[in-house]
Amino acid sequence: MPFLRSTFIALSRSRRLRRFCESSRAGQRVSARFVAGVEIQDAIKVAKTMNGQGIGVTLDSLGESVTSEIEAHRAAETYHRLLDWVGSNKANAHISVKLTQMGLDIDPELAESVAHDLARHAQAAGSFMRVDMEGSRLTQVTLDIVRRLHARPELRDAIGVVIQAYLYRSQADVEQLLAENVSIRLCKGAYSEPADVAFPRKADVDANFLHLSGMLLGSTPCQAIATHDAAIIEKVRQMARVRGIGSGQFEFQMLYGIRRDLQRKLADDGFQVRVYVPFGREWYPYFMRRLAERPANTLFLARNLFRN
Repeated sequence: MPFLRSTFIALSRSRRLRRFCESSRAGQRVSARFVAGVEIQDAIKVAKTMNGQGIGVTLDSLGESVTSEIEAHRAAETYHRLLDWVGSNKANAHISVKLTQMGLDIDPELAESVAHDLARHAQAAGSFMRVDMEGSRLTQVTLDIVRRLHARPELRDAIGVVIQAYLYRSQADVEQLLAENVSIRLCKGAYSEPADVAFPRKADVDANFLHLSGMLLGSTPCQAIATHDAAIIEKVRQMARVRGIGSGQFEFQMLYGIRRDLQRKLADDGFQVRVYVPFGREWYPYFMRRLAERPANTLFLARNLFRN
Protein backbone atom coordinates (compact mmCIF):
# COMPACT_ATOMS: atom_id res chain seq x y z
CA MET A 1 0.00 0.00 0.00
CA PRO A 2 2.78 2.55 0.75
CA PHE A 3 4.18 1.87 -2.74
CA LEU A 4 0.79 2.48 -4.36
CA ARG A 5 0.30 5.66 -2.35
CA SER A 6 3.67 7.11 -3.38
CA THR A 7 3.04 6.04 -6.99
CA PHE A 8 -0.30 7.84 -7.20
CA ILE A 9 1.12 10.97 -5.60
CA ALA A 10 3.97 10.95 -8.13
CA LEU A 11 1.46 10.49 -10.98
CA SER A 12 -0.57 13.44 -9.67
CA ARG A 13 2.37 15.66 -10.72
CA SER A 14 2.64 14.29 -14.26
CA ARG A 15 1.65 17.03 -16.70
CA ARG A 16 1.55 14.65 -19.67
CA LEU A 17 -0.76 12.15 -17.97
CA ARG A 18 -2.88 15.01 -16.64
CA ARG A 19 -3.40 16.44 -20.13
CA PHE A 20 -4.36 13.02 -21.46
CA CYS A 21 -6.78 12.18 -18.64
CA GLU A 22 -8.51 15.56 -18.57
CA SER A 23 -9.09 15.47 -22.33
CA SER A 24 -9.91 11.78 -22.83
CA ARG A 25 -13.38 10.28 -22.61
CA ALA A 26 -12.09 7.33 -20.56
CA GLY A 27 -10.43 9.63 -18.03
CA GLN A 28 -13.54 11.74 -17.65
CA ARG A 29 -15.72 8.64 -17.24
CA VAL A 30 -13.73 7.15 -14.37
CA SER A 31 -13.27 10.52 -12.65
CA ALA A 32 -17.05 10.93 -12.50
CA ARG A 33 -17.08 8.57 -9.50
CA PHE A 34 -15.33 11.22 -7.38
CA VAL A 35 -16.04 14.52 -9.19
CA ALA A 36 -19.55 15.96 -9.57
CA GLY A 37 -18.88 17.42 -13.03
CA VAL A 38 -17.11 20.36 -14.63
CA GLU A 39 -19.70 23.16 -14.32
CA ILE A 40 -21.35 24.97 -11.39
CA GLN A 41 -24.72 23.52 -12.35
CA ASP A 42 -23.29 20.01 -12.04
CA ALA A 43 -22.29 20.73 -8.43
CA ILE A 44 -25.64 22.35 -7.65
CA LYS A 45 -27.50 19.31 -9.00
CA VAL A 46 -25.52 17.01 -6.69
CA ALA A 47 -26.02 19.41 -3.76
CA LYS A 48 -29.80 19.34 -4.25
CA THR A 49 -29.78 15.54 -4.35
CA MET A 50 -27.67 15.22 -1.21
CA ASN A 51 -29.75 17.79 0.67
CA GLY A 52 -32.84 15.80 -0.31
CA GLN A 53 -31.30 12.82 1.49
CA GLY A 54 -30.71 14.86 4.64
CA ILE A 55 -26.98 15.24 3.95
CA GLY A 56 -25.13 18.57 3.81
CA VAL A 57 -22.45 19.38 1.25
CA THR A 58 -19.25 21.33 0.96
CA LEU A 59 -18.68 22.61 -2.57
CA ASP A 60 -15.15 22.82 -3.94
CA SER A 61 -14.24 24.36 -7.29
CA LEU A 62 -11.16 22.35 -8.20
CA GLY A 63 -7.93 24.16 -8.93
CA GLU A 64 -4.76 24.98 -7.05
CA SER A 65 -2.03 27.56 -7.42
CA VAL A 66 -2.80 30.50 -9.72
CA THR A 67 -0.21 32.70 -11.41
CA SER A 68 -1.89 36.11 -11.46
CA GLU A 69 -4.21 38.32 -9.45
CA ILE A 70 -6.76 38.12 -12.25
CA GLU A 71 -6.83 34.31 -11.99
CA ALA A 72 -7.26 34.53 -8.22
CA HIS A 73 -10.30 36.80 -8.54
CA ARG A 74 -11.69 34.62 -11.33
CA ALA A 75 -11.43 31.55 -9.06
CA ALA A 76 -13.14 33.46 -6.25
CA GLU A 77 -15.96 34.54 -8.56
CA THR A 78 -17.00 30.89 -8.97
CA TYR A 79 -17.43 30.68 -5.20
CA HIS A 80 -19.35 33.95 -5.07
CA ARG A 81 -21.77 32.50 -7.62
CA LEU A 82 -22.15 29.38 -5.51
CA LEU A 83 -22.82 31.46 -2.41
CA ASP A 84 -25.46 33.45 -4.27
CA TRP A 85 -27.22 30.16 -5.01
CA VAL A 86 -26.83 28.93 -1.42
CA GLY A 87 -28.28 32.13 -0.01
CA SER A 88 -31.17 32.27 -2.47
CA ASN A 89 -32.13 28.63 -1.88
CA LYS A 90 -31.23 28.32 1.82
CA ALA A 91 -29.28 25.21 0.87
CA ASN A 92 -27.36 23.16 3.41
CA ALA A 93 -24.12 23.92 1.59
CA HIS A 94 -20.72 25.30 2.52
CA ILE A 95 -17.70 26.13 0.37
CA SER A 96 -14.15 24.80 0.56
CA VAL A 97 -11.28 26.91 -0.76
CA LYS A 98 -7.53 26.51 -1.21
CA LEU A 99 -5.53 29.66 -0.48
CA THR A 100 -3.15 28.94 -3.37
CA GLN A 101 -6.21 29.23 -5.61
CA MET A 102 -6.82 32.65 -4.03
CA GLY A 103 -3.27 33.82 -4.85
CA LEU A 104 -1.23 32.68 -1.82
CA ASP A 105 1.86 31.86 -3.90
CA ILE A 106 1.71 35.31 -5.50
CA ASP A 107 1.06 37.42 -2.42
CA PRO A 108 -0.27 36.25 0.95
CA GLU A 109 -2.03 39.59 1.41
CA LEU A 110 -3.91 39.02 -1.85
CA ALA A 111 -5.05 35.58 -0.68
CA GLU A 112 -6.16 36.96 2.68
CA SER A 113 -8.12 39.76 1.03
CA VAL A 114 -9.88 37.39 -1.38
CA ALA A 115 -10.62 34.95 1.46
CA HIS A 116 -11.98 37.79 3.59
CA ASP A 117 -14.50 38.76 0.91
CA LEU A 118 -15.60 35.14 0.49
CA ALA A 119 -16.03 34.64 4.22
CA ARG A 120 -18.09 37.81 4.45
CA HIS A 121 -20.29 36.62 1.57
CA ALA A 122 -20.63 33.19 3.22
CA GLN A 123 -21.79 34.85 6.43
CA ALA A 124 -24.38 36.92 4.55
CA ALA A 125 -25.60 33.83 2.69
CA GLY A 126 -26.08 31.84 5.90
CA SER A 127 -23.25 29.55 4.83
CA PHE A 128 -19.68 28.82 5.88
CA MET A 129 -16.21 28.77 4.31
CA ARG A 130 -13.72 26.01 5.11
CA VAL A 131 -10.11 26.83 4.22
CA ASP A 132 -8.53 23.62 2.97
CA MET A 133 -5.04 22.59 4.06
CA GLU A 134 -2.36 21.97 1.44
CA GLY A 135 1.23 20.72 1.72
CA SER A 136 3.13 21.25 4.96
CA ARG A 137 5.15 24.17 3.58
CA LEU A 138 1.89 26.15 3.66
CA THR A 139 0.52 24.96 7.00
CA GLN A 140 1.68 27.91 9.10
CA VAL A 141 0.74 30.67 6.69
CA THR A 142 -2.68 29.06 6.15
CA LEU A 143 -3.33 28.89 9.89
CA ASP A 144 -2.13 32.46 10.38
CA ILE A 145 -4.55 33.78 7.76
CA VAL A 146 -7.49 31.79 9.09
CA ARG A 147 -6.84 32.86 12.67
CA ARG A 148 -6.63 36.55 11.68
CA LEU A 149 -9.88 36.36 9.72
CA HIS A 150 -11.61 34.40 12.47
CA ALA A 151 -10.56 37.06 15.00
CA ARG A 152 -12.81 39.55 13.18
CA PRO A 153 -16.13 39.49 15.08
CA GLU A 154 -18.21 39.67 11.91
CA LEU A 155 -16.49 36.56 10.45
CA ARG A 156 -16.20 34.42 13.57
CA ASP A 157 -19.02 32.04 12.59
CA ALA A 158 -18.17 31.97 8.89
CA ILE A 159 -14.67 30.50 8.64
CA GLY A 160 -12.85 27.33 9.67
CA VAL A 161 -9.83 25.30 8.65
CA VAL A 162 -8.63 21.76 7.98
CA ILE A 163 -6.10 19.93 10.16
CA GLN A 164 -4.22 16.87 8.88
CA ALA A 165 -3.68 14.11 11.43
CA TYR A 166 -0.53 12.78 9.78
CA LEU A 167 1.49 15.88 10.73
CA TYR A 168 3.41 15.76 14.01
CA ARG A 169 2.50 19.38 14.71
CA SER A 170 -1.27 18.84 14.52
CA GLN A 171 -1.93 18.33 18.24
CA ALA A 172 -0.40 21.72 19.06
CA ASP A 173 -2.36 23.30 16.21
CA VAL A 174 -5.62 21.76 17.43
CA GLU A 175 -4.98 22.99 20.96
CA GLN A 176 -4.43 26.55 19.73
CA LEU A 177 -7.45 26.52 17.40
CA LEU A 178 -9.75 25.11 20.07
CA ALA A 179 -8.60 27.80 22.51
CA GLU A 180 -9.72 30.36 19.91
CA ASN A 181 -13.00 28.53 19.09
CA VAL A 182 -12.07 27.93 15.45
CA SER A 183 -14.04 25.26 13.61
CA ILE A 184 -11.82 22.33 12.55
CA ARG A 185 -12.25 19.66 9.91
CA LEU A 186 -9.97 16.78 10.90
CA CYS A 187 -8.70 14.55 8.09
CA LYS A 188 -5.77 12.16 7.76
CA GLY A 189 -3.89 14.02 5.00
CA ALA A 190 -3.28 13.34 1.31
CA TYR A 191 0.05 14.94 0.41
CA SER A 192 3.48 13.34 0.25
CA GLU A 193 5.40 14.51 3.34
CA PRO A 194 8.88 13.60 4.66
CA ALA A 195 9.24 11.42 7.74
CA ASP A 196 10.55 14.34 9.80
CA VAL A 197 7.23 16.17 9.25
CA ALA A 198 4.57 13.46 9.17
CA PHE A 199 3.95 9.99 10.58
CA PRO A 200 5.12 7.53 7.90
CA ARG A 201 3.11 4.56 9.25
CA LYS A 202 -0.65 4.32 8.67
CA ALA A 203 -1.17 2.83 12.15
CA ASP A 204 0.39 5.93 13.72
CA VAL A 205 -1.72 8.24 11.58
CA ASP A 206 -4.86 6.36 12.59
CA ALA A 207 -3.89 6.52 16.27
CA ASN A 208 -3.27 10.25 16.07
CA PHE A 209 -6.53 10.76 14.18
CA LEU A 210 -8.44 9.08 17.00
CA HIS A 211 -6.55 11.05 19.65
CA LEU A 212 -7.30 14.36 17.92
CA SER A 213 -10.92 13.31 17.37
CA GLY A 214 -11.20 12.88 21.13
CA MET A 215 -9.95 16.43 21.59
CA LEU A 216 -12.56 17.77 19.15
CA LEU A 217 -15.60 15.93 20.50
CA GLY A 218 -17.75 18.14 22.67
CA SER A 219 -15.88 21.35 21.84
CA THR A 220 -17.44 24.38 20.23
CA PRO A 221 -18.21 25.34 17.57
CA CYS A 222 -19.39 22.11 15.92
CA GLN A 223 -16.33 20.19 14.76
CA ALA A 224 -15.99 17.85 11.77
CA ILE A 225 -14.51 14.35 11.75
CA ALA A 226 -13.59 13.45 8.15
CA THR A 227 -12.95 9.78 7.46
CA HIS A 228 -14.34 6.79 5.55
CA ASP A 229 -12.80 4.26 7.92
CA ALA A 230 -15.77 2.40 9.43
CA ALA A 231 -13.72 1.13 12.38
CA ILE A 232 -12.58 4.63 13.30
CA ILE A 233 -16.09 6.01 12.87
CA GLU A 234 -17.41 3.38 15.28
CA LYS A 235 -14.73 4.30 17.84
CA VAL A 236 -15.66 7.97 17.52
CA ARG A 237 -19.30 7.05 18.06
CA GLN A 238 -18.35 5.06 21.15
CA MET A 239 -16.31 7.97 22.55
CA ALA A 240 -19.22 10.33 22.01
CA ARG A 241 -21.66 7.91 23.63
CA VAL A 242 -19.48 7.38 26.71
CA ARG A 243 -19.06 11.13 27.16
CA GLY A 244 -22.73 11.89 26.64
CA ILE A 245 -22.03 13.95 23.51
CA GLY A 246 -25.10 14.14 21.27
CA SER A 247 -25.06 13.40 17.54
CA GLY A 248 -25.83 17.06 16.83
CA GLN A 249 -22.67 18.31 18.55
CA PHE A 250 -20.26 17.18 15.82
CA GLU A 251 -20.34 16.24 12.16
CA PHE A 252 -19.04 13.32 10.10
CA GLN A 253 -17.65 14.36 6.74
CA MET A 254 -16.86 12.22 3.71
CA LEU A 255 -15.92 12.61 0.07
CA TYR A 256 -18.30 12.46 -2.85
CA GLY A 257 -18.44 8.97 -4.34
CA ILE A 258 -16.77 7.14 -1.45
CA ARG A 259 -18.70 4.95 1.00
CA ARG A 260 -22.12 6.20 -0.04
CA ASP A 261 -23.64 3.38 1.99
CA LEU A 262 -21.91 4.59 5.14
CA GLN A 263 -22.94 8.20 4.47
CA ARG A 264 -26.59 7.21 4.31
CA LYS A 265 -26.37 4.92 7.34
CA LEU A 266 -24.89 7.65 9.52
CA ALA A 267 -27.55 10.09 8.37
CA ASP A 268 -30.26 7.50 9.04
CA ASP A 269 -28.79 6.99 12.53
CA GLY A 270 -29.31 10.69 13.25
CA PHE A 271 -25.78 11.98 12.80
CA GLN A 272 -24.92 15.17 10.98
CA VAL A 273 -23.21 14.19 7.72
CA ARG A 274 -21.60 16.49 5.18
CA VAL A 275 -20.18 15.36 1.84
CA TYR A 276 -17.34 17.18 0.12
CA VAL A 277 -18.44 17.74 -3.50
CA PRO A 278 -15.66 18.75 -5.92
CA PHE A 279 -16.28 19.95 -9.46
CA GLY A 280 -14.38 21.65 -12.27
CA ARG A 281 -12.15 20.96 -15.23
CA GLU A 282 -8.94 20.75 -13.18
CA TRP A 283 -9.92 17.49 -11.52
CA TYR A 284 -6.83 15.35 -12.20
CA PRO A 285 -4.61 16.19 -9.14
CA TYR A 286 -7.59 15.80 -6.80
CA PHE A 287 -8.54 12.48 -8.41
CA MET A 288 -5.03 11.02 -8.05
CA ARG A 289 -4.82 12.05 -4.39
CA ARG A 290 -8.07 10.20 -3.74
CA LEU A 291 -6.48 7.06 -5.18
CA ALA A 292 -3.39 7.67 -3.05
CA GLU A 293 -5.55 7.97 0.08
CA ARG A 294 -7.42 4.77 -0.63
CA PRO A 295 -5.67 2.54 -3.21
CA ALA A 296 -8.58 0.06 -2.99
CA ASN A 297 -10.46 2.56 -5.16
CA THR A 298 -8.33 1.37 -8.10
CA LEU A 299 -10.26 -1.93 -8.11
CA PHE A 300 -13.50 -0.06 -8.64
CA LEU A 301 -11.95 1.92 -11.49
CA ALA A 302 -10.45 -1.15 -13.13
CA ARG A 303 -13.89 -2.79 -13.24
CA ASN A 304 -15.51 0.26 -14.81
CA LEU A 305 -12.84 1.73 -17.07
CA PHE A 306 -13.99 0.09 -20.28
CA ARG A 307 -17.72 -0.02 -19.64
CA ASN A 308 -19.99 2.09 -21.83
